[in-house]
Amino acid sequence: MEKFSYRVTDPAGIHARPAGIIVKEASKYNSDIKITANGKEADAKKIFSVMSLGIRSGDEMIITIQGNDEVGAKAALSAVIGENI
Repeated sequence: MEKFSYRVTDPAGIHARPAGIIVKEASKYNSDIKITANGKEADAKKIFSVMSLGIRSGDEMIITIQGNDEVGAKAALSAVIGENI
């Protein structure tokens, strides 16, 4: 299992555009990818699930990845999140 956290810096938080970026990248991998924030957990491959977390600027989210391609998924997701959110 791979895991990393990220503090959201986008002033608008996780709205449709950044949620779509996360879902697009997460969907490239077979691993089970979850995002935890504000005491809730969401499937990172489903946009409405990610948006339902209500992540705002300054909130910390924890991404947990489990599966056969978890190392590559962690590297790609951490890069995409760091560049866009």
